[in-house]
Amino acid sequence: MSGGKEMEKAYFPLFVDLSEKNIVVVGGGTVAARRVETLLTFAGHITVIAPKLQAALVKLETEGKITCLHREYREGDINEAHLVLAATDDREVNRSVKEECRALGQKCGGHILFNAADDRSLCDFYFPAVVQKDEIVIGINSGGKNPGKVKEIRKQLEETDGA
Repeated sequence: MSGGKEMEKAYFPLFVDLSEKNIVVVGGGTVAARRVETLLTFAGHITVIAPKLQAALVKLETEGKITCLHREYREGDINEAHLVLAATDDREVNRSVKEECRALGQKCGGHILFNAADDRSLCDFYFPAVVQKDEIVIGINSGGKNPGKVKEIRKQLEETDGA
């Protein structure tokens, strides 16, 4: 902070190999389903924790593409995680997952990257809109400030033959 004004964090667009990483998604609703579907192309192992799951997540579980724990999140569920996404409709659950990520990271000298769908201030990273054509992958993000514009740009890129 400088001059009484809070500094805006700058986020670097980083492409990460998730093929051998454990990803935990807490929540089973529409947002969680969208994020899981986006991650499937890139991720090695995805575990979803939620008492109720969207039909798309149930289908992915049935197909053996994800693992699901059909229950509420419990402390210890992220012990083996490298990346955690909280997409519940309960801010307290999302915040407690974030706190556990921090505590585990400090305990093991590492860091578990965390994203909360409902609170930018808790995020280590923002989840981008992804466009993938052949070997080209494009991530688009506004830091949560203009999701409509991000969606518009993603759609334009998807409709472009050269992309």
